[in-house]
Amino acid sequence: MEDQVWTVKRILDWIEGFLANHGDKNPKLSAQWLVSEALGVSRIQLFMDPERPLSMEERDVLRDYTRRRATGEPLQYITGTTDFRFITVMVEHGVLIPRPETEVLVSEALAQLETANQVKQARRQEAEQAEEAFFRAVAAASDADGKAGLSDDGVDTPQETCQAPCLRVLDLCTGSGCIACSIASEVPYANVVATDIDPKAVALARRNARALGLEERVHVLECSLADGLSEDDSASFDLLISNPPYIPTEVLSSMDEEVTGFESALALDGGQDGLDLFRQILPIGLRMLGSGGVIALELHETCLEQALEEAVRAGYCNARIARDLAGRQRVLIAQKG
Repeated sequence: MEDQVWTVKRILDWIEGFLANHGDKNPKLSAQWLVSEALGVSRIQLFMDPERPLSMEERDVLRDYTRRRATGEPLQYITGTTDFRFITVMVEHGVLIPRPETEVLVSEALAQLETANQVKQARRQEAEQAEEAFFRAVAAASDADGKAGLSDDGVDTPQETCQAPCLRVLDLCTGSGCIACSIASEVPYANVVATDIDPKAVALARRNARALGLEERVHVLECSLADGLSEDDSASFDLLISNPPYIPTEVLSSMDEEVTGFESALALDGGQDGLDLFRQILPIGLRMLGSGGVIALELHETCLEQALEEAVRAGYCNARIARDLAGRQRVLIAQKG
């Protein structure tokens, strides 16, 4: 980038060509991503003012960005952020980059939970109606001395309460906290406990929760799966959701260098068949979920059928497999009976 006028259009063309020569699979997208980040504008705005000249500071930033991208470093690590559903989260080396497939995991989990809650609400209404009928009968039989709502044995009639709903979510292997923060941002009455064994991931998830103003409803614990929770938490969650390490070891060894060379193996390797962590999570769900609670797990396409069978054998019901944006089997959804 010699000392001359570099416009938005010119720098886009130069970076695209440079990255193409260094093996970037989508150099045009990479160039747009890097330039929009360096200039602090959207990708659409790049094309609204293509002759805008770049400052020397912007060129210095882009020189560093381009050099790093040419080595195969993921765009998200270079820019330090990525979009996930309706939020933007910070990302950093050593912590798994959120993928679009995981957005499907959240969608499927919330949809299943809504269905489960509709059934639960119908049963609750039936119980409340029966309780109300009982207390009405008690009130009718009470003394006529003006003791409002007291039966002969001192039982109070029900009072109207306005108790806000609460959705309790357990997010295991939270990584950047994208799932926990996304659910908390979309569901105002959700309270999320997110766990991860990696201190770096825990620190990043906490920063994301703070940056999004969700720290009061997203609680991040450093522990292995649910080891950091107490017995008092048993059977108290409505949803257990997780994007655990799930790539079979053999498959991982054949993946692109952009993934294996930069992202943490701890967050990727799921063991020989990809189900090592899944098998540990199944009994946790049975212990931590309340009746009718939902378990939602993102898994590798090659092991979903096996995972479905194991979930049913473990005692889960209404188990099903959902597909990702590319049409591949990706998400296991089930309920605690």
